[in-house]
Amino acid sequence: MSTQSNDLLTDEELLAIKMRSEQATPQPWKAYVEGRDFLGGDSFIQTGGEDIYLTPGASVADHDFIAHARQDIPRLIAEVERLRKML
Repeated sequence: MSTQSNDLLTDEELLAIKMRSEQATPQPWKAYVEGRDFLGGDSFIQTGGEDIYLTPGASVADHDFIAHARQDIPRLIAEVERLRKML
């Protein structure tokens, strides 16, 4: 896979992203950040399986991005597929 940011997303790349998304722990995932969502304990991402704890130094935005990606990526894939069918 090319690392140039101006390359178009190929069908093979889209399929690889879709496969990774489908193989991940089922959604929804939710970020729980200590001090924002609860007091005391560690920040973590709740999944349908084992919770994910990020290393110290991960920002609130990092937690939210990772948790939301589990829901966002399948929606983005579906939208890309829908738009490609229209072409």
